[in-house]
Amino acid sequence: MVMERSISILLVEDDHDFRDSCARWMQRKGHHVVAAASGAEALAICQRHDFDVGVFDMNMPGMSGIELLQRIRDDSIDLEVVILTGQGTIESAVQAMKMGASDYLTKPCPLGDLEHHCELARERSMLRRENKQLKAILSRTQTTAKLVGDSDAMQRVGKWIERIAPTDKPVLISGESGTGKEVVAKAIWRASHLADQPFVTINCAALPETLVESELFGHQKGAFTGATSEKPGLFEVANGGTLLIDELGEMPLSLQPKLLRVLEDGSMRRIGSHKERKVNVRIIAATNRDLSDDVKKGTFREDLFYRVNVLPVHLPPLRERRSDVDQLIDYFLPVEWSIDAAARQAMNEHSWPGNVRELINVIQRATILADNDEITLDDLPRELLHHEGKTHPTDLPHRLSASGGTSDCLDDVAKAHILYILERENGNKAKSARVLGIHRRKLYRLLERFHVLHGADSQQTHGESVPVSAEILD
Repeated sequence: MVMERSISILLVEDDHDFRDSCARWMQRKGHHVVAAASGAEALAICQRHDFDVGVFDMNMPGMSGIELLQRIRDDSIDLEVVILTGQGTIESAVQAMKMGASDYLTKPCPLGDLEHHCELARERSMLRRENKQLKAILSRTQTTAKLVGDSDAMQRVGKWIERIAPTDKPVLISGESGTGKEVVAKAIWRASHLADQPFVTINCAALPETLVESELFGHQKGAFTGATSEKPGLFEVANGGTLLIDELGEMPLSLQPKLLRVLEDGSMRRIGSHKERKVNVRIIAATNRDLSDDVKKGTFREDLFYRVNVLPVHLPPLRERRSDVDQLIDYFLPVEWSIDAAARQAMNEHSWPGNVRELINVIQRATILADNDEITLDDLPRELLHHEGKTHPTDLPHRLSASGGTSDCLDDVAKAHILYILERENGNKAKSARVLGIHRRKLYRLLERFHVLHGADSQQTHGESVPVSAEILD
């Protein structure tokens, strides 16, 4: 039977005649075969090459096939193994399977049967590797988001994405924090021919130097303290797909030559390994720094900068595309929620130093604090209302304190305002605390401080009676 796909086989057999005849037969069938006469020779070969399947003779001088299988497993070498023996027993078969062998065949066996078992072993290997890759992708890939905005600036970004997405060249996305660089990276990936391949991310600023290297390039078992098993790096996980290196400017200078080599010829090594591995990954990098300035300062390699900056994309801050704010509000506002005109105007007039990320956080906070399914000015943080002389309804005590008012005056104003809010909210302390922008426990402490006693009929404030029911402190 002629196989549809070639199998890479490591054949370990001390019988010279059988080894040569088996290797020649498999090669005629279109398979790649590397033969070894001993277990020690096979281990040395495994350190330099990867194989789909290993075919090991059970009984060999020096190191048996079972012992070789054990060494393979101890070294975390990813290899499916078929055991051959001329003296087959049930006990030896059970032992081989317990050690992790895929199959067990007794010699002499038809070479066509051996080929069939090698194919089955190869399929198991592929399924296992794909499963590991998918798990890694699921654990490391964040949810996707849409590129939102009709401003001229975002229209230019969208058209540029359409032009650069079909290529495999590196992309460098620049822009302030929170502008949506990862969203742009995913838009490029989704518009490319790699959209059905992995999209994997790493944030260089979120990890220490040693972990960045391990995450990107992987490591061998025993490479450093705590490396109890081998681990493929993100370059291997993303092989055939796209890798987003976020906060590239934070990558340690000592690691930049390793990244440069991957960009140049696709070569990499795991930590603790001498074996070269080839990967085919499209690299998208993102940064909120001016890397050209870092090059001048000597904190970023000039050759790496030019390698990664083949297709630059600059994402403007939200303050430079204010016409997109309304669209962003509507996009991130939960279904069936609304926002009143005053709150929408305040959000449109805000400078958004935190960009889109800040806008998202404001909406999420407001939907938690709002009494109904509508966001109002009372639900927005006070920093959104400090422009053009606007004052947040709950901000008067803070403004008096900042202007140097006495503590007695401040207490009087704060007390009056708290009682007013309580009265307006019909004594509902939870709602009142939300309107005041404080925790309910703090509201209780303030009421105790102002001697608002349980069961009090009223409190006199600035000559006016502000009723406070007995339920207020319940």
